[in-house]
Amino acid sequence: MPAWKDYKAAAQDRGALACEMYAIVSTPAKPGDLQKNLPAHLQYQAEMEQQGHLVMAGPLSDLTGEQMEGVGMIIYRADSLQTATALADADPMHKSGTREYTIRRWLVNEGSFQLNIKLSAQSVSI
Repeated sequence: MPAWKDYKAAAQDRGALACEMYAIVSTPAKPGDLQKNLPAHLQYQAEMEQQGHLVMAGPLSDLTGEQMEGVGMIIYRADSLQTATALADADPMHKSGTREYTIRRWLVNEGSFQLNIKLSAQSVSI
C-alpha cells in the first residue's frame, strides 16, 4: 500500500482535486448522557461551521437504513490530522466521554455538489 502523501501526489498528478478533509465517526459511549451534552455539542458544531472547519455533520442510520443507532459522522476541513484531532477532541460530546470517535483522512477526488435554494418555497436541496 502506498503512503498517504504518495497517493495524494499521484491523485494530483492525474488531475484529481485531491482535497484533503477529515472524517470523524462518532459513537455513543455513555448513551444516558447524550441529551445532557447535546446543547453544548450543537453550539460547538455551529462555532466550527462559523470558523470554516465544519463541512457537514449528522447522524448515520444502521446498516439496514431503517433504524437510528446513535452513530454520527462529522467532516472537518483542517490543515493537518493533528488539527482535526484537536477539533474532534474539543467537541463537548467527546470531551465529556459521552461519545468516542475514530478519525480518518479523506481525499476528495471525484464527485459533484449541487445546491438548490428556493427562497419563496423555503426549501433547500442538496
